[in-house]
Amino acid sequence: MSKVFVKNSTNVLKKVLVCSPAYLEFQPINEITRDWLSKGEKARRERMIKEHQEFVQAYQENGVEVVEMEPNSNLPLQVFARDFGACVAEGAIMGRFREPCRHGESIEYEKKLKEVGVPIIARCSAGNFEGGDFWYLDDYTLAIGVVDRTNWDAIRNLREQLEKFGYNVIGVQCPPENLHLDMCFNIVAENVAIAATEQLPYSFLKMLKKRNFTLIDVPSEDVFKHGCNVQALGNGKVMTVKNNKVINQKMKALGLELVEVDLVEILKAGGGPHCMTFPIERE
Repeated sequence: MSKVFVKNSTNVLKKVLVCSPAYLEFQPINEITRDWLSKGEKARRERMIKEHQEFVQAYQENGVEVVEMEPNSNLPLQVFARDFGACVAEGAIMGRFREPCRHGESIEYEKKLKEVGVPIIARCSAGNFEGGDFWYLDDYTLAIGVVDRTNWDAIRNLREQLEKFGYNVIGVQCPPENLHLDMCFNIVAENVAIAATEQLPYSFLKMLKKRNFTLIDVPSEDVFKHGCNVQALGNGKVMTVKNNKVINQKMKALGLELVEVDLVEILKAGGGPHCMTFPIERE
């Protein structure tokens, strides 16, 4: 039987790919960073590296094997390992970055996938697709956000390629200032999701309701505080940002166990724990 990599959003996370922010530079390509740059903020790399080390340690302490990329000095946003593509049961889907400053990441990450034995089973060859827009709704339904970095050409392109594996790809259109779908929607446990409902289309919310999802509602202003940008570890455990106290409280109220990481500086570059994690294997 062939190896199964990632077959849903919530099984126990076994192995992830991450990258240090050793060369992180702020780029004015999302609302969050533009706002910080307008205040004269600069990347505090030493603090970012320390935050990232604690983030890696949190994974390891929770039984997750961490594969670390060698950071490249020419790739200022390589820390957001999620975005070069996505992983399904059969292997990886290579995305296609919209922003030129990120194009080189695809080459580096593809080399790494080969090194760790993850086959490429599909490749976005029309439009743009980034991994922050990708979600498994169930074992065979893939929801892909059409927000700022992924477009309908890519949805159609990937739908065609993934059909033969039995996947149904649906597009979820949201206002572009949200950047990626994982900034306003996140599946945290089986049939439980955090959702900035005002930012999500009615048809998608209706679909989630039909599937008996419990939604933890997040106000729109918390999207830019990475309120939705958490990472499901499986078995009702979630990695989250320490500062998101109200949302963390709501997750605890549903019986979820939280692993809180203290991220402040990295968040200014526009991504949280989910953006920084490429899952390679779930149980």
